[in-house]
Amino acid sequence: MVSVCFYFQVHQPFRMRNYPIFDIGKRQDYFDDEKNIEVLLKVARKCYLPANQLMLKLLKAHPEFRISFSLSGVFIEQCERWAPEVIESFKKLADTGKVEILSETYYHSLAYLFSKEEFKEQIEMHKKKIQDVFGVTPTVFRNTELIYSNEIAEFIEDMGFKGILSEGWDPILKDKSPNLIYRPATKGNIRLLMKNYRMADDIAFRFSNKGWSEWPLTTDKFCQWVNSINNTGKCLNLFMDYETFGEHQWEDTGIFNFISSLPSELLKNPDNDFKTPSELIDSYEPEGEINCQQMISWADVERDLSAWLGNRIQRSSASRIYEMEKEIKECGDKDLINDWRKLQTSDHFYYMCTKWFNDGDVHKYFNPYDSPYDSFINFMNVMNDLTLRLKDSEQMSVSSADEVNCNEMGKAV
Repeated sequence: MVSVCFYFQVHQPFRMRNYPIFDIGKRQDYFDDEKNIEVLLKVARKCYLPANQLMLKLLKAHPEFRISFSLSGVFIEQCERWAPEVIESFKKLADTGKVEILSETYYHSLAYLFSKEEFKEQIEMHKKKIQDVFGVTPTVFRNTELIYSNEIAEFIEDMGFKGILSEGWDPILKDKSPNLIYRPATKGNIRLLMKNYRMADDIAFRFSNKGWSEWPLTTDKFCQWVNSINNTGKCLNLFMDYETFGEHQWEDTGIFNFISSLPSELLKNPDNDFKTPSELIDSYEPEGEINCQQMISWADVERDLSAWLGNRIQRSSASRIYEMEKEIKECGDKDLINDWRKLQTSDHFYYMCTKWFNDGDVHKYFNPYDSPYDSFINFMNVMNDLTLRLKDSEQMSVSSADEVNCNEMGKAV
């Protein structure tokens, strides 16, 4: 038996506008609404709406079909403001009872690496948002960019989750297969689902590559690969960005036709089925432990954190924002706190990546700046203004407190 588990990440950041040094202390509109609307509506037209329509059709046509999503809080916010039809289309999928919504950090942040308190708060914020929008409570966690380690798994289990996702990276798996359920090498009993990155990336990255030896990737060929897992594995975890459908792989590549015919072709083999992450956890016992002491991710050939924290400007920017946490939260200014959290989104640090080798074109494709240094300068200009706002907020708090004390003294006299 091979259970295919489709998991799709859905995320759009609040991109910053061009913020020159002359705006510091004068403008607090850090985010480029015009650009964010443009990107959201473009991806909605090319991916979210047609893909959701297709997935709904497949879920209705095939009772056995299952999929799962993780939608970042900032993505949901943008849809609520500018594309409510997109959220409605995701609700229709969730209402089928065959779609699982996973948990993640609300702001798609790197918070665990800098502040476990902030990390936990963002998970709770995301959980509440999913409950409010979809009426469900997530039980499986997927960290930003699939960042994972034993330590994170233990933290997440302590928060009450029964499962966590990870990259099935060879140095971590060693001689084990990603096509089985595992336990992390921790004191607990949380389940670990590992991405089969080779087969997932065949769809997400190589599908339209005419230089690839397996091109074109037909449904029949892919199903033969799935069938070959029988007797050696129990699950096939295909984790990828949802934008694979229509945005990263354009419609004219045949990607929609491929996914449309996949369920019926896979189900021709009675040993195949589909399951959500929770269903996998409930169906199969773990096959030993995975010991992952280092931090890994699903990014680039290294599968480490270097896409976001690999150079000095990235580390400096990330450290700067989390150093403000205590003062930011104590100020009580909701708008200031919200802006601070939007600046934690991992995309801002990704734009500063200077790794222009191997898969460097991936970084260029997603980067709205001319260079990583332009991104850094823009980010730090915003941070300098944020610092001024925080000082002003603190001074206002002190002034208000002094006024109250004076009034109290006056009453006493």
